[in-house]
Amino acid sequence: MQAITVGLDIAKSVFQVHGVDADGQVVIRRQLKRRYVLAFFEKLAPCVIGIEACASSHHWSRQLQALGHTVRLMPPAYVKPYVKRQKNDATDAEAILLILPGVVDVELSPRHKDRTAAIAGNGEPMLLQIPAS
Repeated sequence: MQAITVGLDIAKSVFQVHGVDADGQVVIRRQLKRRYVLAFFEKLAPCVIGIEACASSHHWSRQLQALGHTVRLMPPAYVKPYVKRQKNDATDAEAILLILPGVVDVELSPRHKDRTAAIAGNGEPMLLQIPAS
């Protein structure tokens, strides 16, 4: 199993992985529970991983980059038009993989920004209670 490009759809507890080799043949199509994601990618040779940008994608991007992978975040609006069938995690992972070569990346937020503030509905900063790691 030598995937060179992987689409990863992240969710609350179950992640969907869709990977292809250099010829574009599907070599990975599976679900992973959250606790097994890092162990799975540790075993995988360094590759390009596409993730739809969301609140936790920056955390996962840093974790996967620490394992030697290249991670590209993409705006959700770019993924939706490429979903071929009904919208679910598996089709999202496949769509992420399809648009990976030509998409403009979302900038990875610095770690300190993830901890500092979120804007409440009234526009006032609201400090988050996230423990330092």
